[in-house]
Amino acid sequence: MDDIAVETVENVTETVENITEAVKNGTGKIPATPEGMAIAYSSLVIMALLPIFFGSFRSIKHHADQKENCERTGEKPERMTRKDAAMFPIIASCALFGIYIVFKIFSKEYINLLLTGYFFMLGVLALTHLISERVGRLLPASVPFIQYHLRLTQDATEDLIDFKFSTHDLVSLALSAAVGVWYLVQKHWIANNIFGLAFSVNGVEMLHLNSVLTGVILLGGLFIYDIFWVFGTDVMVTVARSFEAPIKLVFPQDLLEKGLAANNFAMLGLGDIVIPGIFIALLLRFDMSLKRGSKVYFYMTFAAYVAGLLTTIFIMHVYKHAQPALLYLVPACLGTPLLLALVRGDIKTMFQYEDHPEEAEATEAKKTE
Repeated sequence: MDDIAVETVENVTETVENITEAVKNGTGKIPATPEGMAIAYSSLVIMALLPIFFGSFRSIKHHADQKENCERTGEKPERMTRKDAAMFPIIASCALFGIYIVFKIFSKEYINLLLTGYFFMLGVLALTHLISERVGRLLPASVPFIQYHLRLTQDATEDLIDFKFSTHDLVSLALSAAVGVWYLVQKHWIANNIFGLAFSVNGVEMLHLNSVLTGVILLGGLFIYDIFWVFGTDVMVTVARSFEAPIKLVFPQDLLEKGLAANNFAMLGLGDIVIPGIFIALLLRFDMSLKRGSKVYFYMTFAAYVAGLLTTIFIMHVYKHAQPALLYLVPACLGTPLLLALVRGDIKTMFQYEDHPEEAEATEAKKTE
């Protein structure tokens, strides 16, 4: 019993010393407790899963609408080609290093002020798109539903602006703007997460991977990109900590001690949600195309994503170092559906699947001619 008492006193003394040191250093951050870390990382996992799940199902309707619109107008659908997928990690690397250099040269306060205004506008639009349909259903009948059509043409032939909206959309815009003002004024972590979740859902819903092969190229390239910029340099970590914009989900590890004013955050970048998410959404659409009444590829890959994310958190906790999440997420999200397709005999069908096969047929016809 004496040994236990001595050990308890030592633990309490160490905790008090850590808190005192934090106050002296001006950080004001209470060291994370096991309970606080468990709550923070559990919340991050849940917040990461919600955009992928709901965004994937929303992508089915979005791509159906896009296909219908292309058939009506004759326009080509916006999609990522294999060349785009191969170039994406290079372009992302240049952008990341450019931001890093800018933070080194210029004052961080002024840069973040500019970024705050930019992401305020993007966040309001993303949140409006996300909630407008739901808000329209919840509004009372006393709020009239009036449609508007804003159109600006050039020479009566070319549409410069062609935008349709309703009074319900305006209500959604007002609510989203209120969240935006909250974010501008306080930079509160809840407001940050609302915008971050809106960006993630919209990204999974609307970013278009047309084929599995394109997804393999994209995830493979970003697998190398993430490892290099996290383990090879301090660029990724520096930018993530300096960049005050809703490009990451955060959750306080000291929530139990400081409540909503907590400031010792665990974080997860939106890229670690959206990049695997658009591939998982593609697999859901592939499941639907098979017309077998099951979504086995979607659910198995979704479960693999959960396992990869938990592995990332575990490794980060063990080694006390930032981890490139795609190091664990990419093998899980690629290996699971490919192995499953190989076992089920669907591997050829999977690689032949395209959201817009008629475009590929038209291209082949032109080559033949």
